[in-house]
Amino acid sequence: MESEGFIFKALVFSSVPLIMVFYCVLRVVYSIWWRPKTLEKLLKQQGIRGTSYKLLYGDIKEIKRLTQEAWSKPMPLNHQIAPRVFPFFYHMVQKYGKISMTWTERRPRLIIAEAEIVRLILNGDFEKPPLNPLLDLLTLGVNTLEGDKWAKRRRLISPAFHHHKLQGMVAPFSTSCCKLIDGLKKLLLTPQGSSELDIATELQKFSVDVIARTAFGSSWEEGKQIFELQKEQIVLVIEASQAIYFPGLRFVPTKKNKRRYEIDNKIKGMLRDMIERREEAMRIGESEENDDLLGLLLQCKQGVDNEMSTEDVIEECKLFYFAGQETTANWLTWTIILLCMHPEWQSKAREEVLRLCGKTTPDLETIKHLKIVSMVLHEVLRLYPPVTGLFRYTRKRSNIGGMWIPEGVELYLATMMLHYDPKYWGEDVEEFKPERFSKGVSNATKEGENTAFYPFGWGPRFCLGQAFAMIEAKLALAMLLQNFSFELSPSYTHAPYTAITLQPQHGATIILHQI
Repeated sequence: MESEGFIFKALVFSSVPLIMVFYCVLRVVYSIWWRPKTLEKLLKQQGIRGTSYKLLYGDIKEIKRLTQEAWSKPMPLNHQIAPRVFPFFYHMVQKYGKISMTWTERRPRLIIAEAEIVRLILNGDFEKPPLNPLLDLLTLGVNTLEGDKWAKRRRLISPAFHHHKLQGMVAPFSTSCCKLIDGLKKLLLTPQGSSELDIATELQKFSVDVIARTAFGSSWEEGKQIFELQKEQIVLVIEASQAIYFPGLRFVPTKKNKRRYEIDNKIKGMLRDMIERREEAMRIGESEENDDLLGLLLQCKQGVDNEMSTEDVIEECKLFYFAGQETTANWLTWTIILLCMHPEWQSKAREEVLRLCGKTTPDLETIKHLKIVSMVLHEVLRLYPPVTGLFRYTRKRSNIGGMWIPEGVELYLATMMLHYDPKYWGEDVEEFKPERFSKGVSNATKEGENTAFYPFGWGPRFCLGQAFAMIEAKLALAMLLQNFSFELSPSYTHAPYTAITLQPQHGATIILHQI
């Protein structure tokens, strides 16, 4: 009997490694095949059409192929930009409809280009999808928080964008605009007062100067290095996000991984120095506690509940530097390009500016009455929105417009496609027609249709900086129109593409004339 018991125990112990191996194999099979195929079946049973799951990679290779092909050549000088900007998503919607299924590695992704469904999702209880951890190096802050932590952080930051705060920002806006105008005048090299230049570069400098002055009280010179480092980080992070992610891969000390973390440490170090200087100035009474975004964040940090750490403040600063600079600079760049393409609207906008304020710097009251300038800026946002789509994720089984979507499905809200949908805007949807917005944003789409205009998002997570960006853009455009006329250079290449935001791939070369 003892020998039988010994044999039994030996068999059990010898089987443990085999059982563990079998269990691991089952987990791998479940993860890379059974679960994706099950989700695919559940979605297709509801009539959702699209591509079939491909082992591990999903549609990544096809997305890369189509994108590289589209971005390898310029496009005609028109506004039919969707096939070039996101060729894969555009192809999917054309082939499978406004709700279609694709794959990002092992995760199903629904492309949604139906305004009613987009609005339901943006107003609903959906989160941002899990991302490659290397994306955390680009921005964190309130934009990537969820749940109660997001709600609390957003509530703390919101006062920085209230109307009375924005009123106080007009003076630094004007200072940055005057600096932009003076800098451009110095570039006018010919006796006739004209010059060829890349306006995108100048507008990037301007937008960084605005952020530095209004958010952190620092000058362009102090903010320049943070901006340059973030531009390099964008390229590195996008490259990493387009590859299949393996856990722990970001810790491998490759040349690019080391550079990513080196940049992150530099940015954090510079922002930490700014924070420490401001805290010291506040301690000895040389700085108002909440006279800008940084002051407000530090006031939260030093509050009774100590609601924010220094690291939290750093991440919010990183986000504001990136989001506040990148989006407005590209918005203004596309505005100049489109006014070059449509000189009749350039003339109309200039006439309005000169009629209301002549050559004097516009104040906040004047800015409010720049109706044509506002119409132009909104139409540019429709045709060339800085953000072309939004991502959400189902953490639980959810009913979306009558469809039951399982847990673990990524939702790509193709907001730019809504901006180009004839159903909402009419058959002239690809034409530049600022008069669409003559009665305001809410009345711009066809009568009786739901709003299909999402340049700043929608719902609880709409962009906090919307009013900030609009004042900055209106003031900058008004002052540019006061001082210059512009036309596209013969060397300009029309090539919209996305590098986080929508921008001209080969710059925005124009000929600037002083008036």
